[in-house]
Amino acid sequence: MKNLRSILAALAVLLMATAAHAQSTKVAATVPFNFVAGDRAYPAGEYTIGSDGVILKITNAEKTEVMLSQACESTQPSADTKLVFDSMGGSYFLRQIWVAGNSRGRQLPRSHSEMQLAQNHEKSESVIVAANITR
Repeated sequence: MKNLRSILAALAVLLMATAAHAQSTKVAATVPFNFVAGDRAYPAGEYTIGSDGVILKITNAEKTEVMLSQACESTQPSADTKLVFDSMGGSYFLRQIWVAGNSRGRQLPRSHSEMQLAQNHEKSESVIVAANITR
């Protein structure tokens, strides 16, 4: 009986790990401007952004950073794979990551500097950067 429980527990863990892996997403994009994600600043350049649930990995040629993200939804599936930035006060803030065909994306919480700009009544504008799905 103990062996059966151990086998079932191992099988359940394996199935959960497989399901979590199936939900992982990776997109690549060339960001033409410096930007902020979370409270970290990034230079313009080539990026790969991977999401495995709430964990978001932002990778460029120099480093990989990990941060938390939140789920976001749209009533319609996204037509394009894209990164959505908020432009405010001359700065760009990574807001959302969408994959074509999905009505669920990932969203980053507002950074401290973005909240300060909003309190100063800076006007926010969305800027979209095209991305590609990678493996």
